[in-house]
This record gives sequence, structure tokens and C-alpha cells, in this order.
Amino acid sequence: MSPPTSLKLSLQPSPDSLKGRRRSASIVKVEEVGGRVEEVLDRSAYVNINANWVNAKGAWLIHVVLVVMGKIIIDTIPGMTQQISWTLVNLLYLALSYLMFHWVTGIPFDNELHAGAYDDLTLWEQIDDGAQYTPSKKWLFTAPILLFLASTHYTNYNLWLFAINLTALIVLAIIPKLPQLHRQRVRFLAEDASGTATPVTPRSEKHLDPSFLNDGHFK
Repeated sequence: MSPPTSLKLSLQPSPDSLKGRRRSASIVKVEEVGGRVEEVLDRSAYVNINANWVNAKGAWLIHVVLVVMGKIIIDTIPGMTQQISWTLVNLLYLALSYLMFHWVTGIPFDNELHAGAYDDLTLWEQIDDGAQYTPSKKWLFTAPILLFLASTHYTNYNLWLFAINLTALIVLAIIPKLPQLHRQRVRFLAEDASGTATPVTPRSEKHLDPSFLNDGHFK
């Protein structure tokens, strides 16, 4: 008769088993938002009046009116020069348009009609259901460039003011509107919400005599 075979059960923790899964801790992480199928269906259920106004009559003209009114108000400040005045108009327009079109997300009213499908989308991403190169988006892309050219001309092509206006134009108006950044979010120092590694059940080993086993172990 052959000798009984010893049974080996793992109960002793191994160093590798106690490490757990590593948490995600990226310095910069790019995530896509608003791409689920159910969100697309919810957005198409009702008209999004939060974004449709950009296609209304006078929506394009209002940009010109606001720039002219802003220029008149800034010129009333005592001691204001034309170079500083045009620079302030350009910077204020770029800052307000960035805040409105590229920073604030969601819709302020009738959000329940769309089941929160717009919660992660900016106004720029909501316009024309996210379609690119539509007439409204072309105008919104062109308007800050025209204002930049006007401010550059009326500041007499001052090098420092040109650099400030150009930097603001690229950062606040050009880059956020690129199709490559549509529904993309840049997260800094992104990591798991728990902040700790997920524990894993440890494995160990122990030698048992075969006589210890009975019929209950095989049921």
C-alpha cells in the first residue's frame, strides 16, 4: 500500500498577498464625461432652452453690444488711456465668456426634465447637441479673435499688451473650444475616493494529517 499523501492548505500569509491593489494616484488625469447612452437619450427627450438661445435672433449681435457698452463704461474712469481701456475690455470679455461657456456646468432650470444628463457638460458642450463647426460655434470662435485684433490695433501694437492679450485669447478662448477637448476633463492629483489600498484576503498554508479529514469535508 502506498503511503498517505499529505494535504497542504494555505493559511500562512504571503508577502505578495498583503500588498493589495495599488490605488490610482496620477498627477494629471484626463477623463471623458457625459458619454453614457442613457444620458444621450435623456438629452434628446426635451429641448435644452439653456443652450438654444445662441441660435436666436440677436444672439450674435449681443456680443457687439456688450463690448461697446463695456468700452464706454471703462472710458469714463478718470485717467484711463486707450491702451489700457482696450486691454481691459478684451480681458473682461474673455474672462466672462470663459466663465459662461467653459467653466459653469449643468443647466439652471428644468434640470429634472433631462434627468441630470447635462450636469457634467459646459454650455459650449451643450450648444447644438455637441456638434462641431456649427454657425453659432463659428461665431463664438471668431468674436474673441476679432476683439483681440481690435485691441492689438488700438494699443498701438505694444509688445507687452500684445503678449497679455494673446495669452488670454489662447488660454481662455481658443484652447477650450478645440474639438479635441470636447467633454474632456483634466484632473490634478486624481486618486481613489477611499485614499487607501483595497484589502485582499490573505492566503496562508498549513500542513494537516490526512486522518483529520472525514466525510464532511467532501460534502
